[in-house]
Amino acid sequence: MMEASLKTSRSPLHRLSLIALCLLFALPSLAATPWFPFGPDGGDARAFAADPHDHAHLYLGAANGWIYDSHNGGRSWKRLARVGNRDDLVLDNIVVDPADSNRVLVGAWVLGSTDGGLFISKDGGATWASNPEMEHQSIRALTVAPSDGKVLVAGTLKGVYRSEDGGGRWRLISPPGSTEIHEVESIAIDPANPEIIYAGTWHLPWKTTDGGKNWNSIKQGIIEDSDVFSIIVDPKQPETVYASACSGIYKSEDGGAKFTKIQGIPMSARRTRVLMQDPSHLGTVYAGTTEGLFRTDDAGALWTRTTSDDVIVNDVYVDPANSMHVLMATDRGGVLASNDGGVSFLESNRGFSSRQIVAFASDPRRPAEVYVGVVNDKQWGGVFFSNDGGLAWSMRSSGLDGRDVLSLAVAAEGTVVAGTEHGVFLYDPAAQLWKRAGDILPPPERAGHPSGQSGSAAVRRAVRAATPRQKIEGAVPTLTRVGGQVYAVTTDGVFATVSDDPALPWSRVEAPASEPWRLLAGVQSTLMLASLKSLSLSADGGKKWHTILPPPVLMQIGAVAVDGHGGLWVGGREGIFRSVDNGATWTTPKALSISGVNNIFYDKEGDRLLITADGSSTFAYSLHLPDQTVKYWDTGWHLRFMRPVGDYLVGITRFDGVVLQPRMVQSKPQSAALLGH
Repeated sequence: MMEASLKTSRSPLHRLSLIALCLLFALPSLAATPWFPFGPDGGDARAFAADPHDHAHLYLGAANGWIYDSHNGGRSWKRLARVGNRDDLVLDNIVVDPADSNRVLVGAWVLGSTDGGLFISKDGGATWASNPEMEHQSIRALTVAPSDGKVLVAGTLKGVYRSEDGGGRWRLISPPGSTEIHEVESIAIDPANPEIIYAGTWHLPWKTTDGGKNWNSIKQGIIEDSDVFSIIVDPKQPETVYASACSGIYKSEDGGAKFTKIQGIPMSARRTRVLMQDPSHLGTVYAGTTEGLFRTDDAGALWTRTTSDDVIVNDVYVDPANSMHVLMATDRGGVLASNDGGVSFLESNRGFSSRQIVAFASDPRRPAEVYVGVVNDKQWGGVFFSNDGGLAWSMRSSGLDGRDVLSLAVAAEGTVVAGTEHGVFLYDPAAQLWKRAGDILPPPERAGHPSGQSGSAAVRRAVRAATPRQKIEGAVPTLTRVGGQVYAVTTDGVFATVSDDPALPWSRVEAPASEPWRLLAGVQSTLMLASLKSLSLSADGGKKWHTILPPPVLMQIGAVAVDGHGGLWVGGREGIFRSVDNGATWTTPKALSISGVNNIFYDKEGDRLLITADGSSTFAYSLHLPDQTVKYWDTGWHLRFMRPVGDYLVGITRFDGVVLQPRMVQSKPQSAALLGH
């Protein structure tokens, strides 16, 4: 009923605002965020932690700084906060204070950097403060002593740190400047004696029995120079220790004095990121690897892979009240849940979204139907579709074979076109399948061309028809519909449909070949191409081009647009610029003193430009062209771009999926007169 009405009327889009109003009260932790996140669900999930007083209350850390929680055992998730107010923190370690479930500690690190930190919440994850003693430490491991909740140990790139007051004060307990005990990836503490600590480094494991005064190498039996990703100690038999490394899984039955390599896991699954014992059946151990999840029920004698080998497992949680209930935090697939002890898994991502969306398309005739394309998610990604303006999403990726979707467009006759890292695809709704497209027409007949010497038009057509067809093969970063044609900017050149049907062959646009073109914008017959440094303009739909100079202060072009009033627009780190004389001169509108412009979009129906800026700004802008008035919103998110959907706006974030403007609760945009921030 709702779907049918959305296709025939715009009024349901107003009802979406009412739904957003209800969600405002359903999600109190997001009340301070003006625009609300709505998926698509899934993405990179990193780590779990359980409330020791409520096994159904779980915390989940993501790779983009967000922490989530669940009060139903992981069936659904709620965003709590972005830790450190940063989107580059990887939250791999979460500890819930055994004495106070509202006190949560998170250890974070940053990909490709030595940065990170320890963050503490006293209100169940709603707000966070950085611990000054661990500021900017790349924390790779964090655990609490089972026998003393005040004792915590952290592994960082600099060494091993210990706290004896629940994480307030810290001291280095590994030798300062040690050439051996650094780059600590894993930590385990003896279940009965908090002075006994195991530390796994990027080059073998170590052990102390006196709280860090003395350390011993425990590498006997382990292949030299093994990265130790995980260490666990049996809670009932602490002499039994498991360690996972890039060279395999090892087991010791004498407290680490000697390890034996466990057989049964294929050598190709070389990175076992996490080991987890079933707390109710200690002989059952799960091994989360970069090639799936393995399980043993006999303490490591025999292992069985329970997932496909394309699942990358970052963490495993086994419900202490129900061993059949197992969760995995995975790359790309988010949270996967099992109710049969890990034999089978289903996605359990409702409320969890950590997607990198780079493409968006909608059909103006059906404003509630929108498509987004994601990157870096392989078989878990591709294209997602919403028929309610972005409130709920379903995957439509069959036939893409795990390709990144870099661009999307809806052709004039309604076909959805996807530009991928390798070619152009069209969606067949009847078959619910993407099919390869992008046949390239042979070159036109010219004087001196063999087909031009054939003597008759019929023969020339026959020669062209017999010429082997090639497809668009390169990456397609931009698809743009201008009038009845779809243009594709690719790494192999610029192409355009020859009609309103993208299934028919495409023709090569004779654009200047000296530049690696990245962007194309157009209105009617006016087209503008952009590389990082250059611009080219066509006034006849791409038949002829001439170079125009970008604004001299603009170091790199990040965005372009052509409006319906003869204006050309370019943007970048230095701001946004307009030309009304075909690129001869450029100016900046007084009300648009914006830096870091990353997207400019001409909304024909609203006769306005929609502008977003990257970096520290969470503001988005609208310039109404007839009267040159500017509105802006603090969306609360760092946006890649913003698009209209019916009578409201959606934002595409950098790492958090889609966010919606809830018009019924959104305060009115500020006027241009206040643009002095």
